[in-house]
Amino acid sequence: MTGRTTPYGRAARLLQALSAAALALFATPALAADKLVLAFGDSLTAGYGLSPAQAFPTRLEAALRASGKPARVYNAGVSGDTTAAGRARLAWVLRGLKAKPDLAIVELGANDMLRGLKPAQTRANLDAILAEFSRRKIPVLVAGMRAAPNMGRPYAAAFEPIFPLLARKYRAPLYPFFLDGVAGNRTLLQADGMHPNARGVTVIVRRMLPAVRAALR
Repeated sequence: MTGRTTPYGRAARLLQALSAAALALFATPALAADKLVLAFGDSLTAGYGLSPAQAFPTRLEAALRASGKPARVYNAGVSGDTTAAGRARLAWVLRGLKAKPDLAIVELGANDMLRGLKPAQTRANLDAILAEFSRRKIPVLVAGMRAAPNMGRPYAAAFEPIFPLLARKYRAPLYPFFLDGVAGNRTLLQADGMHPNARGVTVIVRRMLPAVRAALR
């Protein structure tokens, strides 16, 4: 033996290396594909007064990834939207997506309440929105809203039950109050006293994350 490598030997070793690489490839667990979450709402979703990096969809996406749930969160929030406006643009939003969402977070109703619109109107619009998601077999997480104290008890009694009632009707999970832990806390709100600041969004995402993760299962 001279110790020199013959062409046959080199070919054999190359074949062994390729076989080992192929085995390793198939033995490696496939990376989970990103889930698509549609954040469909008003200014609270859109990130009014904040940079895109501070908005709820961006922060939720980062939190999902950090928790081991790879997801893309699409910001379909429009400031000023009522439930009627959301209902009118829903089909257009869904047509613009490149893939079917694995989950839709529906956060609408605050502007109806602030404008004093009839709760029956709000309920009918949200019902139609949830019906469309159901028709398309897109799971939904309903984000509830509470009435401001100045709206009075009769209005709150008609408005606030809309969200749990519709969640039950469509067998959708409910996050009872989108601004939970933030509403009324000036340190977590912008100067208008209504929209969360960056710290407020962090609180919302932290509190809402378990519900989103559960809905994505």
